[in-house]
Amino acid sequence: MTSTSPTGTSVTATDTTAPGPPGAAATGTTVLRNAATAATADVVLEHVSDRPLDLALTLAPLRHGAGDPTFRRSPDGALWRTTLVRTGPVTQRFVPTGDRSVVVQHWGPGAREAADAVPRLLGEDDDASAFTPPPQARDAARRTPGLRMCRSGRVLEALVPAVLEQKVQVVTAHRAWRWLVTRHGSPAPGPAPDGMRVVPSAREWAAVPTWDWHRAGVDPRRAATAVRCAQVAARLEDASGLPGDEARARLEKVPGVGRWTSAEVAQRAFGDADAVSVGDFHLAGAVGWALTGERTDDEGMLRLLAPYAPHRHRVVRLLFLERRPQAPRRGPRLSIADYRAF
Repeated sequence: MTSTSPTGTSVTATDTTAPGPPGAAATGTTVLRNAATAATADVVLEHVSDRPLDLALTLAPLRHGAGDPTFRRSPDGALWRTTLVRTGPVTQRFVPTGDRSVVVQHWGPGAREAADAVPRLLGEDDDASAFTPPPQARDAARRTPGLRMCRSGRVLEALVPAVLEQKVQVVTAHRAWRWLVTRHGSPAPGPAPDGMRVVPSAREWAAVPTWDWHRAGVDPRRAATAVRCAQVAARLEDASGLPGDEARARLEKVPGVGRWTSAEVAQRAFGDADAVSVGDFHLAGAVGWALTGERTDDEGMLRLLAPYAPHRHRVVRLLFLERRPQAPRRGPRLSIADYRAF
């Protein structure tokens, strides 16, 4: 199976039925064999880009905490990811083979569909050729030429964790995501690292009992929003093919999904380089401090970022990669609420 992306990037995938020799690299149609991988993959794909590709930075937004059961980095440097596509669950193993190339192995019923989506997932549709970063982010842009906006195309997979992160500390949301996926997800296909799981389907999310949301530490408001999203998941998944504003508007029709949540989904599922997470507790102050040395609010942040549209989210990512001094925090630190105790 061979295809060419609109940017000229070539992709070659091969169904594998017999193991190749140990240590053989996947180039063209050669099957990747590695001591860390004991089983033959269903589909092996080599993705060769015409521009730099930083695999770790590009896929980083898809990881929700260090213990995310859908995303792992193995000691050999490979990145493992599970996803649920229309044709079924799949495990992916990404192995960088150069600064512009990566070999991707796939296991599971959804292997072919996921392989077809690899160029979009790795940001081949992300065009930053006309982007000029602000002076405060130029060093970060120079150091990370392979940073791209990933595009998973999986709306519910991005939406549920975003709902869990609404108005709570991120550590609490990550803990809830880990607990729910581990309990209600399915085992990862293939030789995935121990503990990896595939996210629940829309039907399974909608059927999570009230007491399990409670046990995960999710309050009733967020739980109800997640269930509503799962109930209309088919309609929401179709939004991935719409223009950015239309796609976000469709998401925001679900009660409980606002501008912040739709932006978080757009960044990951749609590869939207312009989606700004308005309403974030710390973001406006951090962006204002990085760009002007003064704190600001959401409206002030949008004014500062306006000259960089349609790359406002790209600017935010670069500013955080630059690790510029953060705005000083005033007042006591917010305590972590544990809804399991209520």
